[in-house]
Amino acid sequence: MSDEAAFADLRTGADYQFGAGAGDALFPPDETLTLRRSSGGRPRQVIVGDVNDDPGSPEGDRLVSYGTDGRFTLGIAGGRRIRDGFAAPCHRMVVGEESEPFVREGRNAFAKFVTAADDGIRPGDEVLVVDDEDALFAVGRAELSGAEAEHFASGVAVKVRNGAGSEGDGGNGTDE
Repeated sequence: MSDEAAFADLRTGADYQFGAGAGDALFPPDETLTLRRSSGGRPRQVIVGDVNDDPGSPEGDRLVSYGTDGRFTLGIAGGRRIRDGFAAPCHRMVVGEESEPFVREGRNAFAKFVTAADDGIRPGDEVLVVDDEDALFAVGRAELSGAEAEHFASGVAVKVRNGAGSEGDGGNGTDE
């Protein structure tokens, strides 16, 4: 399968997982993106930016990884694109400023710090962790529904996969 056909399929999958328009937000047809494949040829990661195969050279930012289950996991760059493509509160859990430094470092977001959340979030969904002004702190997997995260006083609300780092939205965070 050509990269062009693979991106068409990935756009369809993103629209299904995140909602109409997500495919074009994550993978604009007019942008040059790098598709990394598994040894069997299955799409594995989508990268934006300069990508060199030389060891030690800077790599681009990971938009998404594509799991064997057909679901995307977001990188910080992909989280920014989802944030810009969907109006708040869609796909977001809002946390207070007291948890910002910890979440930016890649630590989990706890329910007692969640001040608002998208009611459409279900456990297992990919979500953005943001503040009241929609600054992106992290991306990860929701452990609670949006309503539960807003009302529970304890427990992990978001299992953070990538923190945005300490430099605002420009940080690379940690990659697993």
